[in-house]
Amino acid sequence: MPSAEPRTPSPDGPSHGTRRDLYAAGAAVALVTAAVLIGRHIQDTSHTLRVGWPPLLASWEPHLGPGTPAALLVAAAVVAYGPALAARLPWRALLPVAWATALAWTFSLALVDGWRRGIAVRLTTRHEYLQVIGRFDDLPAGLRDFTHHILLHSPDNWPAHVAGHPPAATLTFVLLDRIGLRGGGWAGVWCITVGATACVAVLVTVRALADEHLARRAAPFLVLAPAAVWMGTSADAYFAAVAAWAVALLALAVTRGSPASAGTAGLLFGLTCYLSYGLTLVALIAAAVLWLGRRGVRERPVLLVALLAGAAVVPAVFTFAGFDWWEAYRLLVTRYRQGAGGVRPYGYWVWANLACTVLVTGLATVAGLRRAGTVLLRRASPARGTSRLALLVAAALLALLVADLSGMSKAETERIWLPFAIWLLPSCALLARPRAWLAAQAVLALLLNHLLHTGW
Repeated sequence: MPSAEPRTPSPDGPSHGTRRDLYAAGAAVALVTAAVLIGRHIQDTSHTLRVGWPPLLASWEPHLGPGTPAALLVAAAVVAYGPALAARLPWRALLPVAWATALAWTFSLALVDGWRRGIAVRLTTRHEYLQVIGRFDDLPAGLRDFTHHILLHSPDNWPAHVAGHPPAATLTFVLLDRIGLRGGGWAGVWCITVGATACVAVLVTVRALADEHLARRAAPFLVLAPAAVWMGTSADAYFAAVAAWAVALLALAVTRGSPASAGTAGLLFGLTCYLSYGLTLVALIAAAVLWLGRRGVRERPVLLVALLAGAAVVPAVFTFAGFDWWEAYRLLVTRYRQGAGGVRPYGYWVWANLACTVLVTGLATVAGLRRAGTVLLRRASPARGTSRLALLVAAALLALLVADLSGMSKAETERIWLPFAIWLLPSCALLARPRAWLAAQAVLALLLNHLLHTGW
């Protein structure tokens, strides 16, 4: 029999907190239901949403697959034993166990669609990065010429995802090809394996900035996130991991006074901005880290120097190679309006995107965010770490909302916002009865993966 699950004090009191959590979850269910029903009506009448199963880019396709037994086993094991193991394992053991379990969960969900359909061909479709590997035989020439193929009517225009991201995203897969890891299978394995490390980076950050107890309570929720449905073979999972490690290293730098960590964090922040234009908003999460670690920054100003120096490296390299980030972004905005982005109605997606976020992060995260909001409004004691955790989560939510209001994220946010969504999950550390909420997370992910065929 598993031992009794660890409990945490509720910012609302033991009974009122659970009731309000359920109210918040109910409101989230209503939001998703509205997004499905209204989205279905809009798509059937005007065909402007450009998605098959609003608000997700998916199609209704109930199915089982070779990954089904493994997914059920991983889910059951984490729900039954995850909270107790996370509380008891030595910290150095918890991190690799969390990564391995997240890896198993993501792989098993991806394999519900089988190896070929679920992993090997996802990054080889006409919109994806592997379509242009052969056009980068001359890397310097490819970078100098990159902006000339962004617009939809330009000669040999890039596929949607290549045009929609700075070239570091594409170059990742070019370099994998160069070292012999060719094809969609290796590309998919890369994204899943690296993407699964994001949960470790978040745990490291929460421990450094809040406290270890909260990090341990968050661990099972990071491992068993519904986001794994899209972390499987989406390149955005890889982007999320790079951004998460940038934040984690910055947290270690400001709490330990390490210029080396600050410089490496800056390097990864620079790379993050050259993987996805929208991930410049990770700066809001970084700002929260600097605020929480302001004492360390005041004592060692060299940390900021190292951070900025590291952040300048990747932009300098790409600029020297002939790629103009700002010009490329300007052209991307035009390309976005030339395609589906110019057709999809802002009035629907500005709130339906939030319904997508509910599906990615789960009802437990909605309840956790409610508790985090309560902590911030009541100014709970920083000594317990809860207010520090709540501030970190609030910064991620702010970044997500800015992305939403920008109008550059109309649909497909189930993958595009993965780098922000993973930072909302630690709010689940504030929940009472973690096993019940973990079960809800697992059921949601399993239903999504078995009832829908997702586009990513």
